Amino acid sequence: MNQIFQAQIYVTLRPSVLDPAGTAVQSGLTHMGYSNVEQVRIGKYVELTLTAPDQAAAQQQLDRICDQLLANPVIENYRFELKEVADEVNR
Repeated sequence: MNQIFQAQIYVTLRPSVLDPAGTAVQSGLTHMGYSNVEQVRIGKYVELTLTAPDQAAAQQQLDRICDQLLANPVIENYRFELKEVADEVNR
């Protein structure tokens, strides 16, 4: 029996990679008077729902999805939060 999982995925540039969008936002904030903002990094947020036999299988599948599609592992890091929503019988 498969379970349904909700995933919240966060993709960010690696700290060693320059972030021109973050720099532009920081500059804009400084011009608006928010000179106390020291660093801005821009990333992506993705939510998805998937079915899997268990949490370990869902985590494995999410790692593959992130590595192959959602993140560029050369310049980006990702992390995700995974929670069980229900099992298919309860749908």
